[in-house]
Amino acid sequence: MSARGRSYRYVGPVEPKTAVRPGSGGCRISSATEFGGWVAERSAAEPAEPFTFVVGTDGVLRLAPRRSEHVACAGGAMVLSAGEIGFVREADWWAVSEVSNQSTGYCPDVTSWSEVARALDDAGLGRPSGFTHEVVFRRCPGCQEHNIVREDDFICVFCGRDLPETWNVDPAV
Repeated sequence: MSARGRSYRYVGPVEPKTAVRPGSGGCRISSATEFGGWVAERSAAEPAEPFTFVVGTDGVLRLAPRRSEHVACAGGAMVLSAGEIGFVREADWWAVSEVSNQSTGYCPDVTSWSEVARALDDAGLGRPSGFTHEVVFRRCPGCQEHNIVREDDFICVFCGRDLPETWNVDPAV
């Protein structure tokens, strides 16, 4: 746990993490002005899709194009949350239209919403009251595979064992 909340290390495939280069990472967004400048540099089609996001352990939102790996957006570092985020322009300001914790590299718990909310508030970006799409991740205690729990069915899709009710994806935690 960090001073802000639980931090998540990358638990996905090795290849994306080994491709991360020092000094790389998503664009730090600490204000609505920074976001406006960053999104203005995107192609016309990009804002129509959600972006890749992470909240670093410093509590700052980082953004990258949608098909970017979360671990690349984070510069290989631990995060407080990760997922996909879409924005809409409302009058003279930007707001989040959709946001999820969908990151199979970090598999953050749905409780990481508080860190996302804080980062968006700190940046002055409008937001919903929670993830608009929650993804529940669990690691099977039997076969060790990562699972996405659907419809509250806490059964491993790989081996059929029961999955725990509480988040357990990172075996080091």
